[in-house]
Amino acid sequence: MRKLKNEYKSFLDDIEKNIKNEEELDYIRKRFTSFVDVVLEEMDYIMDFKQEEMEKLEDTQNQLSAKIDQMQQVVDNIEKDIYSEDGFDFEIVCPYCNYEFIIDVDENKTEIECPECQNVIELDWSGDIDGEGEEQESCSGNCHGCHDCDDESDEEDDM
Repeated sequence: MRKLKNEYKSFLDDIEKNIKNEEELDYIRKRFTSFVDVVLEEMDYIMDFKQEEMEKLEDTQNQLSAKIDQMQQVVDNIEKDIYSEDGFDFEIVCPYCNYEFIIDVDENKTEIECPECQNVIELDWSGDIDGEGEEQESCSGNCHGCHDCDDESDEEDDM
């Protein structure tokens, strides 16, 4: 902008030296000032337009950054699910409402509350599906993870 000011001053000095008629000099000054005002207004318009464009780009960049952050969280969660070193997740089917949910394996927990119906579900981490060594009398057929219910006849054949 400094160069523009210097050029403007130089132009006015030059016309003052070369034009001796005061009326003509005054006319040229007014006309040139009017022209420069239009140029400066256009420059302001262009600068405002460019500023708006920059703000739009910054907003878009911020939105994209937020989306990338969300995607990174999803990727991190997927990675955590796939490469979990802490333990394993355990799927629970509530015997009261059949709501399925997942918990982390924690053998110190003996019961958990169903997030759907709030009933307390007892947890048995021993792996003894018969229930403390007692033989299970009959299968209700509602267990989600057991696929051996149909094979009860095989157990009878083995005896």
